[in-house]
Amino acid sequence: MGQIRILPDTIANKIAGGEIVERPASVIKELLENALDAGSTRLHIELKSAGKQLIRVSDNGTGMGRDDAMLAFERHATSKLRDARDLLSITTLGFRGEALPAIASVSQLIMETRSPNENTGTRVEIAGGKILTVEEAALPSGTTISVRNLFYNTPARRKFMRSEKTELSHISSVAMHYSLAHLDKFFSLTNERGQLLNASPVQSLKERVYQVFGADTLSKLVELPQRQRSLGVVVPSEPATQTTGGVGQQRVSNQHRELKVSGFISTPQVQKLNRNSLYIFVNKRLIRDRLLLRAILRAYHNLIPAGNFPFVLLFLEMPFDEVDVNVHPAKTEVRFRHPGFVHDFLRDAIRDQLIESKPVSTFPISGTDTQPDTEPHNPLTDGYRNVESFPKHLDFTSASPIDFTIQKTTTEEWSTKVATPLPSNDSAERDTEIPERYIVEEKPHSRARLIDTPTTSMIDLGQLRSLGQIHDSFIVATGPTGLWIIDQHVAHERILFEKVLAARSQGTIESQRLLLPIVVSLKPDQEVKFSQIQEDFDAIGFEVEPFGNRTIVVKSAPAILSPQQVEQLMEEILDTPESELRELSYGDLQRRLAATIACHAAIKVNTPLDKTKIQWLLDELSKTECPMSCPHGRPVALEHNIKAILKAFHRT
Repeated sequence: MGQIRILPDTIANKIAGGEIVERPASVIKELLENALDAGSTRLHIELKSAGKQLIRVSDNGTGMGRDDAMLAFERHATSKLRDARDLLSITTLGFRGEALPAIASVSQLIMETRSPNENTGTRVEIAGGKILTVEEAALPSGTTISVRNLFYNTPARRKFMRSEKTELSHISSVAMHYSLAHLDKFFSLTNERGQLLNASPVQSLKERVYQVFGADTLSKLVELPQRQRSLGVVVPSEPATQTTGGVGQQRVSNQHRELKVSGFISTPQVQKLNRNSLYIFVNKRLIRDRLLLRAILRAYHNLIPAGNFPFVLLFLEMPFDEVDVNVHPAKTEVRFRHPGFVHDFLRDAIRDQLIESKPVSTFPISGTDTQPDTEPHNPLTDGYRNVESFPKHLDFTSASPIDFTIQKTTTEEWSTKVATPLPSNDSAERDTEIPERYIVEEKPHSRARLIDTPTTSMIDLGQLRSLGQIHDSFIVATGPTGLWIIDQHVAHERILFEKVLAARSQGTIESQRLLLPIVVSLKPDQEVKFSQIQEDFDAIGFEVEPFGNRTIVVKSAPAILSPQQVEQLMEEILDTPESELRELSYGDLQRRLAATIACHAAIKVNTPLDKTKIQWLLDELSKTECPMSCPHGRPVALEHNIKAILKAFHRT
């Protein structure tokens, strides 16, 4: 007798259950998807012991008749597919016909369902994959599925379940995800302690975000209005026709296929420690996809520190046949027909919206959203994240001030500004006159709402009036929306970074011949790195050549760098771990070099600036594409808006 045999359905279902049912949250995900596919508008989830003892999902969908109720627990039994061609364009959340039999095989399950066309409903009881009873019952229209004692017959799986707190967190996350994608539905989640989620139908995504995440999170988000891009591919429009020559031809249409995206994205101020705040939906299906994650991180490149993640809530819409969801039984992995196009579209949509809105960081920055230990090391700015603990004098002896009157290559614009007389006090007051709608009405001790503070943006930089400096390191300015504090080092760093990149793309980088070439000795690993990136140094304004055994000579460098800064920059770049260099694309490496050049050449702390130079800095910063952050992800400016000031003085 042969060694190979067909497994019984009970064992096959348990194996499938291991892929589909990982934890209680997996059960709820599958049941919610079935309920949504059935046209439900009200979905209720009830839990006991975080789903270990009981999971009950009730809906008011179409329900099922007796025959369908029994057939639903057969493997690969589904109402959503008819033939293989349907797999090319899946329009429903569920389609595999594996979830219900897999869940029933590892639990004690009761399904109560009634179709609106039936007078009575059907109650099916199953334990460990075996049907115990099937009977008629007086039931409302819809379906209720109760799952008890999950993994009761697979002790090994039950043993590896996490704590109730962890499992409840996963369940809440699943319920929250689907409530975000279906604004016209009612979702509720309850357990022994009460109601955890109560999301009633809303008209807009903004209202749902407020319901689920609260006002504080909403205030840190930027709305991404719907953006679309045409794929520009031809699609079949008519079936094949028979020509006179007997060869079948298929007519095609030049119809453009549209990709759309909308949602909310966080300001660069929000810096999460993990990916748990990335909510991505494709055709209302929650997915986890590395391609889209890479696109999001590329959009925030040079805006948040490396290793941190933003908060995003994105809804991608595309023709159903442009995405394959039949990749994994859990249906959270997808494959795109045109992955490069999708990646670039999402990256550009997010980046363009950030550049357009230029969101400003509020004051103070919440410590829960940042991870100081993993921020890029910068000896010029490390150590002064907390303004209250700022020393009276910053002793950075290595950070010598830039002499704006000597280095002509970096002061052409400075000289024109310096030659221009400062405006008189009268004109300055007229330029920064506060609009009437922002004026606070004098009502002593009133707690009524005094003003509606508009959303502020870094676009307002042009309206700021400088008040001076704090410790010769931070610029204090006032504007129509409140009080601003600008870090002069990172502000100048952002300006120089974008100028270096622009000059690089136009081939107009200014280099200066060094009077005394700089000879740099290399370690063995540095010599290997230099051979890999020598062309990148040449493209960014350096002239570097080998000079004997493990030695290089720098003959020319970007004009904005002093000889001392050139040597420091070379050492910093060549000390980059080789693993990081291998992961960098050509464009990434160019941006890394530009960021390093800008950091070394920017104004340092402890540098006094007069009003003309401060105004030049603000004007130039307002012209940049991304004035929100320095190239390493630190905020450039913090705003203490009128609303926060009024609240601090108990005026609201």
